[in-house]
Amino acid sequence: MRNRILAAAAVTAAIAVPVVAAQAQTVGIVRGGSVAIEADGGIAADQRPAFREYIVRERVPNYTIPDRVVVGSVLPEVGVTYYDVPQRFGATPYRYTVVNGETVLVEPRSRRIIQVVE
Repeated sequence: MRNRILAAAAVTAAIAVPVVAAQAQTVGIVRGGSVAIEADGGIAADQRPAFREYIVRERVPNYTIPDRVVVGSVLPEVGVTYYDVPQRFGATPYRYTVVNGETVLVEPRSRRIIQVVE
């Protein structure tokens, strides 16, 4: 009986640890129905206005998709151009592009949106 309780506690702990770790690393912010996730390597909140100005100044082309732009969605394999984030906005493994008028950070291998830069 005692071994069953210990085994159940170990299984529960093993399931809970990744969830707690993920919650500690990611902060979700909901504003007006859109979702922005700031994760490790994302554009810091104090850098976002300067980053948006940079995007406008660089005249980054807009790519249009029929779906809403949300964190976690995957962009099409063809037709989207991704750009390196300049070092002055922080070192990040992600790239950026503009989709449906919104600047997004994308994980380059999976093409998954990891942050909508508001």
